Amino acid sequence: MAFMNSSSPHQRVRRSTSQIMLLVILCLIPGIFLQSYFFGFGNLLQIVLAGIVALISEGVILILRQRPIIHTLKDGSALLTAVLIAIAIPPLAPWWVVVIGTVFAVVFVKQLYGGLGQNIFNPAMAAYVLLLVSFPVQMTSWIPVQSLHPFSLTLMDQINALLTGFTLDGYSVKQLSISIDGLTMATPLDTARNALHAGNTISEIFDSPEYKASSWEAIQWVNLGFLLGGLVLLCKRVIQWYIPVSFLTGISVFSFIAFAYNPDLNISPLFHLFSGATMLGAFFILTDPVTASTTVKGRIFYALLIALIVVIIRNLGGYPDAVAFAVLLGNMCVPFIDYYTQPKVYGRAN
Repeated sequence: MAFMNSSSPHQRVRRSTSQIMLLVILCLIPGIFLQSYFFGFGNLLQIVLAGIVALISEGVILILRQRPIIHTLKDGSALLTAVLIAIAIPPLAPWWVVVIGTVFAVVFVKQLYGGLGQNIFNPAMAAYVLLLVSFPVQMTSWIPVQSLHPFSLTLMDQINALLTGFTLDGYSVKQLSISIDGLTMATPLDTARNALHAGNTISEIFDSPEYKASSWEAIQWVNLGFLLGGLVLLCKRVIQWYIPVSFLTGISVFSFIAFAYNPDLNISPLFHLFSGATMLGAFFILTDPVTASTTVKGRIFYALLIALIVVIIRNLGGYPDAVAFAVLLGNMCVPFIDYYTQPKVYGRAN
């Protein structure tokens, strides 16, 4: 997150790292609540499991590195990473998926680089990309919204499905991913991408039974939930406006250019803004202060670069959503961006 620097003599709002992390987690609640409302309690179970694994993983690696344990665990950064990973994967993905992702994020992406403030890649997004590339079937096994479930799912059904792959009545997650209309569930972006590659136009896609049976309305509401949480972060001055506003503006402009060029083959800006991980990325992912650019101009350019990559991958790439890939590519460019956008020192020619 692009947090306010509490050490600045001009910053009136002073918060500790743990207070900031707690605020960010609290601001994720509207989006998480809507996820649970539409898709069941699976994401809450994933959050609990990821949180436990994150604390254990960080504790073990801190012991091995002979670093203070309690103080580091209390900063909340591992928990925030765990929450971001858990809400990004399918609610009933096997338990070992979130365990692998969380361990990789905390141990390999964060701690092996030196801990909080030293990592060059966003831990949650690096873990998501690892999981998506390594386990594409499990990472794309989304279930329909509860109103389209072919079976009634209790909390114990969801716990059993997460741990064993089957409900108490013996239905597999694959069976649960089929709606009452017999259509296999996919995210709206995935549905649109596959249909476009099959030669359909945008208007044909939106009128198709597959798209109407998809979770597009639920995904829009979830994005609105994360937008609400993001606006609270802005009002509380936990993050600054440069990155989220630039990213959403970039998404709108770049997608509009493609849409205006060929509206039959390119998704509209409004669809881009409220699909996939757009709002989550804008306010909770790109704004990570460790992996984002550190200058004002750099943050704007960083966000616009990621927005461009997202639109390109969504329109032309092989993956339905592109925020994680785009963020990692943006992280790679941060040193270059900072070098060319750093303000000149007063009194020096260069």
